[in-house]
Amino acid sequence: MPPLIRRKAPSSHTSSSSDSEASEVFSGSSPPSYEAIEDNVSRKRRRLSSGPDTESDSSAAEEAPAPVPSTASRIKPKQATPPFNNPAGIEHPTVSNGKVVDSRASFATLDVAPWLIASLAAMEIKRPTGIQKGCIPKILEGRDVIGGSRTGSGKTVAFAVPILQRWSEDPVGIYAVILTPTRELALQIFEQIKAISAPESLKPILITGGTEMRPQALALSRRPHVVIATPGRLADHILTSGVDTTIGLRRVKVVVLDEADRLLASGPGSMLSDVETCLTALPPSHERQTCLFTATLTPEVIALNSLPRTNGRPPIFVCETDTADLAVPETLKQTYLQVPLTYREAYLHILLLTAGNAVKKSVMVFCNRTATTNLLERLLRSLDHRVTSLHSLLPQKDRTDNLARFRASAARILVATDVASRGLDIPEVDLVINYDVPRNPDDYIHRVGRTARAGKKGEAVTLVGQRDVSLFLAIEGRVGAKMKEWKEEGVNVETRVVRDGLKDVGERKRVALLDIEEGRDVKGNRTRGKIRRLE
Repeated sequence: MPPLIRRKAPSSHTSSSSDSEASEVFSGSSPPSYEAIEDNVSRKRRRLSSGPDTESDSSAAEEAPAPVPSTASRIKPKQATPPFNNPAGIEHPTVSNGKVVDSRASFATLDVAPWLIASLAAMEIKRPTGIQKGCIPKILEGRDVIGGSRTGSGKTVAFAVPILQRWSEDPVGIYAVILTPTRELALQIFEQIKAISAPESLKPILITGGTEMRPQALALSRRPHVVIATPGRLADHILTSGVDTTIGLRRVKVVVLDEADRLLASGPGSMLSDVETCLTALPPSHERQTCLFTATLTPEVIALNSLPRTNGRPPIFVCETDTADLAVPETLKQTYLQVPLTYREAYLHILLLTAGNAVKKSVMVFCNRTATTNLLERLLRSLDHRVTSLHSLLPQKDRTDNLARFRASAARILVATDVASRGLDIPEVDLVINYDVPRNPDDYIHRVGRTARAGKKGEAVTLVGQRDVSLFLAIEGRVGAKMKEWKEEGVNVETRVVRDGLKDVGERKRVALLDIEEGRDVKGNRTRGKIRRLE
């Protein structure tokens, strides 16, 4: 790089002209009237005096600042915010806590208490979603509410915030009972309510199966503020724990049925009788506030809107938001893959190993039966997949630990029954595979609702066998769209199954079935009970 040079000041110039000339800095070759400035000379300018020697001093000591060399900046330019989908057609969309909301709305406009607004802000929930804007003011007014909204739209906050606000005004006894169909969803609601109510001294309790009843009965008798329960276990307490334990339920002010379509459904596995047992221990409907929330408004739920109202109570407020012609998000890619029933496991194994699916960080595989779930977990584990499971036959500790492993990405694949299809907020599920076609089209909606949440993209693949055509067509009719066959460029699943999958998967399946018959756990160790029987 050529040296920096300065014009030599003539002796006849005044101090002012010397200042102006000394500030001219150039780069290039030096003509006879210029002198080079060495790099080790100080760049600081000396303060000029007003005496007669100013001219000589300035010419000897003044020096121009060196220009800053051009170097690449270490500060990365700010990335542009990626565009997000607006499935609800919001006029002023923005993203809050991973959900598309109205940027001009706030919880303050809904008359939410300041301490709750601060608590929600600490959880990065700063703008209300559609279901929250519709339901929070009505619940604060004391109205009965039926709320219908897609999965991932914030229904828990929609009923938790007004319950906590009204409880804080009169924190005496059991204020609310929240019923939900699965233990995992009950635990999730319990943790969310604890987080929102952290500034206050709320006492919530969790009443679910899989744990001892005695500690639960003692906690219930101490008059907690909010009870989050599954219907079966709470009904057991009502029938067996005695009046002294459940007497506090008679003063409940608010009852919430979360996933109400499942709680009120009839047929095999119905929870309706347990729900009725729970409601008999609570105040009658005209003395309490009732709120129902669901992702699918079934006829059983809608029928409650036509029931006669007593004592001049206002009609039930029905809030159905974030719904369009499609029952699933537009950002969800729905496909199917035709497979022979005999080799379904091999097709699943090869599907998980394709280049496009292998890079997906989290995958959920849904089955109709617990036995199938148990077999698939063992089989995929032996095929070197990072897998865990979730079904009703697992001990509660294992269910909680397995779900935590999947959420923490310690396991890439979660094989589950429909206990994992409702309400669970599992972030970043990239792919949902329906290993078994669900018998009820609404179950399909809940399953695929684990991905493509809050405007994000997702993919769902359904394995369709020879006997599943009628069920698959019913699902297409329910979602209002024709699904395309699954394809990946350069991949022929059938060829790969024949070449790489049939022999290996067949051998591992026989080992897995033998382990189940011998009573071994998923790691191949004999269970204690089986050893006793063999002895």
